[in-house]
Amino acid sequence: YPDLVPAWLLKRRRPRVLCIAGYYLFAPPPWARDTPYKGRHALRGLVYWLMQRPSYWLVRRYADVVFVTSEPDVQRFVTRRRGRERVIVVQGGVDVTASEAWLASDEALPVPQRRYDACFVGRLHYQKGVLLLPDIWRHVCARRPGARLALIGNGHLETDLQRKITAMGLHDNIALLGFRDGPEKYEIFKQSKVMVHPATYDSGGMAAAEGMAWRLPGVSFDLEALKTYYPRGMVKVPPGDTQAFADAVLRLLDDEAWYARVADEAHALIVEVWDWRQRAERVFRATFAAAAEEGMR
Repeated sequence: YPDLVPAWLLKRRRPRVLCIAGYYLFAPPPWARDTPYKGRHALRGLVYWLMQRPSYWLVRRYADVVFVTSEPDVQRFVTRRRGRERVIVVQGGVDVTASEAWLASDEALPVPQRRYDACFVGRLHYQKGVLLLPDIWRHVCARRPGARLALIGNGHLETDLQRKITAMGLHDNIALLGFRDGPEKYEIFKQSKVMVHPATYDSGGMAAAEGMAWRLPGVSFDLEALKTYYPRGMVKVPPGDTQAFADAVLRLLDDEAWYARVADEAHALIVEVWDWRQRAERVFRATFAAAAEEGMR
């Protein structure tokens, strides 16, 4: 609201000013089956949803161009005044400079020699499904007792996650590495085999793409937004099914041919679609085409 309200007031005073709004995640309705805000967190989810309703109305009513993060959100902002071409999908991007240099060098470790069987990157938040990771990894360890999972990120669920890991006896299998960025994060990718992205509610999610740039195949739940975000290179399983998730991870670890195919798909997707240079060019063209159209009205 600190940025939206001034923009709205300016638009009302000067209607010819081009108003561009970004709307990247819709709060789930409290009654939605896929809401991560259940039980003692239901009130927080209700407040979040109620707070977002006025901003959604303002953006839908006054914005000339809207940035969203995935295709399923586009139709929410198409109106008689604002056509489909002025609702622009901005999925973010990845700087592939470091990963491409490493993959082309002789430094890349053979997959079997890497320290971590899987890696997670993201906020330690309900939407990211982090509290499901111990359940998933327990299934993995049932067949691979020494399997190791690296968790990169921090957030308000860190204590809850640590308690669950300890209670399940997985303290030797799951490493909470905290916040890592740049070369520190890249070193973890180099030592990992698979990217896990167990989000239970998401409008897309960019974190997994960073690891996929290093030719790591991904595993996620089959959320609607991820169908267009990761059409390949990401194995998808039924939402909430931790056993199926673990089975997908294990198959990648056990089947070298399948691993290679999915890893190649993941790498190609990021280089061909997610490279920041290409992303920026597409957003630039779409935005200024919409601005030019608005200026001619």
